[in-house]
Amino acid sequence: MSHLNYNHLYYFWHVCKQGSIVNAAEKLFLTPQTITGQIKALEERLQGKLFRRQGRGLVPTELGQLVFRYADRMFTLSQEMMDIVNYRKESHLLFDVGVADALSKRLVSKVLETAVQDDERIHLRCFESTHEMLLEQLSQHQLDMILSDCPVDSTQQEGLFSVKLGECGISFWCTPPLPQKPFPTCLEERRLLIPGRRSMLGRHLQRWLSSQELQVEILGEFDDAALMKAFGAANHAIFVAPTLYGQEMYHDGAIQEVGRLEEVKEEYYVIFAERMIQHPAVQRICNHDFTALFDA
Repeated sequence: MSHLNYNHLYYFWHVCKQGSIVNAAEKLFLTPQTITGQIKALEERLQGKLFRRQGRGLVPTELGQLVFRYADRMFTLSQEMMDIVNYRKESHLLFDVGVADALSKRLVSKVLETAVQDDERIHLRCFESTHEMLLEQLSQHQLDMILSDCPVDSTQQEGLFSVKLGECGISFWCTPPLPQKPFPTCLEERRLLIPGRRSMLGRHLQRWLSSQELQVEILGEFDDAALMKAFGAANHAIFVAPTLYGQEMYHDGAIQEVGRLEEVKEEYYVIFAERMIQHPAVQRICNHDFTALFDA
């Protein structure tokens, strides 16, 4: 049995992941004709069809699914190997972190400080997006770690793990004068800004508001926590921020606390791939006790 051409297998793997030869060609900076020729050569080698048409795309045949499972394990392992080799030989320790946009950045900053040591040359690169997009990038080896407001289901995301760092209560804030009614009825007096329902905190708040049977007017939902605070202050709306965040930022009286909600928490999780367990910065964050930060 002659040796398998791993270039052919690599191109096949990309076509499976991208769903079409054209998309795979763009990803690999090759022509579609080149990819087609490589796939045909692999089919001849394996003596069977690897794809069938479905609409405008391609889906693997039964043989293709079998080959993809092995190819995926092979190339995922090779990427993990290169990740570890590369960060060990860099003059600076590279640390690519994804941050869920719903999280309060001031608390995220405190968490990331744990990754930095004075006697270590670390190059920290932070990227902000939704939880779902960051998980996809982590799975594709584009990130070393994620800070998010919800954990990962390891049974659904094989090879990914999460550790809860802590949680903090949230408060409702607005510019003075404060509403006249007691909390939480006072939330009916002004328009309300809340985190987007794609975030864990946003979904929890939606359920809490429904349980209180409050007649609130939601002016907007914001994935970006900083933008929600800025928009709320500028438009005299009531908005949501962690209690700890507000106590530190709004001490001058320009923004005041309307009410505090202990039933709903903003949670902080670190999510990382198995290959990154040995990364020094990941280890420092996972092993650090953040009790003082979240209970302050």
